[in-house]
Amino acid sequence: MYTRLLNRPIEIGSSFFLFGPRGTGKTTWLRQHFHAGNAVFLDLLNADIYTDLLAQPHRLETYIPVSCPGWIVIDEIQRVPALLSEVHRLISNHRYRFALTGSSARSLRKKGVNLLAGRALTFHMYPLTAVELGKDFDLATALRFGNLPTVIHHNAPREYLKSYISTYLREEIQQEGLTRNLANFTRFLEIASFSQGAMLNISMIAREASLDRKVVDAYFGILHDLLIARNLPVFTKRAKRRLVAHPKFYFFDAGVYRTIRPMGPLDSPEETDGACIETLCLQELYAINDLLGLEYELYFWRTADGTEVDFVLYGPRGVLAFEIKRKANYARSDLTALKSFRKDYPMARCYLLYGGERAREEDNIKIIPFTQALHQLPQILQDKEKSAGMRFTNEREQHS
Repeated sequence: MYTRLLNRPIEIGSSFFLFGPRGTGKTTWLRQHFHAGNAVFLDLLNADIYTDLLAQPHRLETYIPVSCPGWIVIDEIQRVPALLSEVHRLISNHRYRFALTGSSARSLRKKGVNLLAGRALTFHMYPLTAVELGKDFDLATALRFGNLPTVIHHNAPREYLKSYISTYLREEIQQEGLTRNLANFTRFLEIASFSQGAMLNISMIAREASLDRKVVDAYFGILHDLLIARNLPVFTKRAKRRLVAHPKFYFFDAGVYRTIRPMGPLDSPEETDGACIETLCLQELYAINDLLGLEYELYFWRTADGTEVDFVLYGPRGVLAFEIKRKANYARSDLTALKSFRKDYPMARCYLLYGGERAREEDNIKIIPFTQALHQLPQILQDKEKSAGMRFTNEREQHS
């Protein structure tokens, strides 16, 4: 069991939502921080509790003892959105504190999550990060199977991931009636996987899936609502040149993406390897930024002539730009996009993450091996590289 970076809900001490895709460890985290002595647990995956509260949400109060220890934990709250009205009432009248988890924001957004605006904070759980895994982190394994906690020590990770995908389709999509045609959605899901790490072209995907564009647009909305995919927007703040308009698309975990992506004799491993490395770096950036409360917004940057920086972080701590190269040896040309970006944003801190083994610095761009960078990402995002003990060789000095 790994110590997660998420501490802020406990430190703040207010009622909160904890959102995250299934398998990211929300329930395990709750069990670590809350127990029978300080919380009442209600698991809506329990059929008896679910049926009872679905029929009569006002019965929620009957599950809370008079001598309530302080916290009420409700797991998978999206299964009974009507409970939010009762939660609202109990917070107002009795000042109970609730920890509410969910793997889908769709039902809650439609049926009343705003009822708790100002009364419950929102936090997110992610796949395990390299920092959380520590010495157990293995880059090759992370790229192949991802970092879901349930995958890390599974005896058959590939088979588990296949089951994980089918479970999402069956339980989240079919049972909740999010789409009437599961076969169409399954075909869309596979075609969408070819857009991983690429600019999103919904019209093209609709043509390939033989579906109406509005249907495909709605399907992407389902992926976002189930928290298993995200769009990365273009960084356009004070743009000095013409930029592209379409966002890039990513599934939330490298292993989930690789499992969804169809592979055959005409598909080369290089087609997925590059997207997996980008996915892993992005999921780590999202997680570290959010879990540590660093308040960056994440983007990519691409000019109309095709010059692209994979990830841009913008926030109170400054501007950071990351270029991802999976090869073991980088070329000076690999720095071109970062140099171009810094011409427009000279305050930016620029990083090239690559598949080599040595950290170095060239033209004020820090060049860092993947594993080292992921382990030191909290320090990088907080601009504490020196205190983290990073040592960069100046490439020009080395060759002089």
